[in-house]
Amino acid sequence: MSKEIIAKKAAIVEEVVEKFEKASSVVVVDYRGLTVEEVTNLRKELREAGVEMRVIKNTYLKRAADKAGYEGLDDTFSGPTAVAFADEDVTAPARILSKFAEDHEALEIKGGMIEGKVVSLEEIHALAKLPNREGMLSMLLSVLQAPVRNFAYAVKAVADSKEDDAA
Repeated sequence: MSKEIIAKKAAIVEEVVEKFEKASSVVVVDYRGLTVEEVTNLRKELREAGVEMRVIKNTYLKRAADKAGYEGLDDTFSGPTAVAFADEDVTAPARILSKFAEDHEALEIKGGMIEGKVVSLEEIHALAKLPNREGMLSMLLSVLQAPVRNFAYAVKAVADSKEDDAA
């Protein structure tokens, strides 16, 4: 092999290492059996959620995962492999890919990584059931608002009862 080809392959591996290190979550899937239209729709949905899905050679993925220090992912890098990288919303790739896999039996989730830790298929499915970031913030906001709302109701009830007494 020429030095140019080796340099190109090394550059690809380095790029994948960067993606692994930068990603808050990574989900590895087997897309064999999906039509071009289905893959296009899946990529579009992932892209809208800020997730990048790429098809990368298994040898590059194995080298990049080893270099990034993620042991245990090697078993997932076999057959046709696509990898979804999420930088911000940790739940997005698991949520979108799990939902898509329910509707399309051809898509198989193989495994992944969350916050730098290699996780099992069960953990990915559990993560997929969590709401997205906006949903979690909304839930937190409603919990924080509850005491203030309850206090306002109590004050209104006291004011209403005093009006009834005065009349």
